[in-house]
Amino acid sequence: MALRSATLLLAQTLFCALAWGAEPLVVALAKTPLSLPFYVAQSQGYFADEGVALKLNEVTGGHRTMQQLLDGQADIATSSEAVVVFSSFKRDDFSVIASFATSKDDVKVVTLAGSGITKAEHLKDRRVGTIIGSASNYYLDTLTLLDGVDPKSLKLVNLQPEAMSAALRDKQVDAIAVWQPHAFEAQKEIKDTRVLPDAGFYTLSFNIIVARALVQKRDDDLVKLLRALDRAQHFIATEPIKAKAILQNRLQLDAGYIDWIWPRYHYQLTLDQWLLTSLESEARWARAEGHVPAKASPNFLNLIHSMPLRRVRASAVGIAQ
Repeated sequence: MALRSATLLLAQTLFCALAWGAEPLVVALAKTPLSLPFYVAQSQGYFADEGVALKLNEVTGGHRTMQQLLDGQADIATSSEAVVVFSSFKRDDFSVIASFATSKDDVKVVTLAGSGITKAEHLKDRRVGTIIGSASNYYLDTLTLLDGVDPKSLKLVNLQPEAMSAALRDKQVDAIAVWQPHAFEAQKEIKDTRVLPDAGFYTLSFNIIVARALVQKRDDDLVKLLRALDRAQHFIATEPIKAKAILQNRLQLDAGYIDWIWPRYHYQLTLDQWLLTSLESEARWARAEGHVPAKASPNFLNLIHSMPLRRVRASAVGIAQ
């Protein structure tokens, strides 16, 4: 079945490329439940129906997808708003064309039950694994600040997501701050773990970022991409059992885990003021905490390209441009 599905996906991709003769857009796609609209659109043939040729390159972590975009290895990347913020202090040759998923439960701090760490204030002077320059980094800093702890008092260990479980299990770190499904995998693989409470203070947004060279030049293809994702989000809302099966097959996740996360993820194409506010707020945090050597934040409105989404669903755009 898996071989058949892979063959079908490859055939759809090749069909798109041959039928329309366009150079396929390379999408650096993060391997996460947040990417479900892309998985659905591909499996249901929506990209092919809309006439857009794509090559999906799955990568672990939005920080890596963004790096592929900046390195010229991809035309499009999917990533959190935190990664957009960190990248914006270095480059401005990319644009955000839409947010397509949000979650209040995607990033978690996991620790060992016997560590004595039961709340964020106990992380002081402890070794904590995080992904520097990502949503993991922002979440961890904010969690500790809300608990009255200076983030600088933590001993941060820069780890990649796939290395988190082993580092915690082997006690190389006392806690890890990581997104799903890696937080769940750590809980599954390690006996007696604990997730620190957070009161849902952070809403992560997952966004579609494109190389600036695509803006206007390939807006028609970006419109087709967004139309396919719009259809995928309708499918997720109206066919949840089938959508769950697609997610389980694509990421090889436990059915029980998918049932748990399902109400915690919201899939909808948007481009609104809330995104700008989040980018500006996180930029101030990055400067205040010394994560970026800058005296002023970028003008994030200049990094927004709203026209493709306006052509697909004008009501989803709440940013004046």
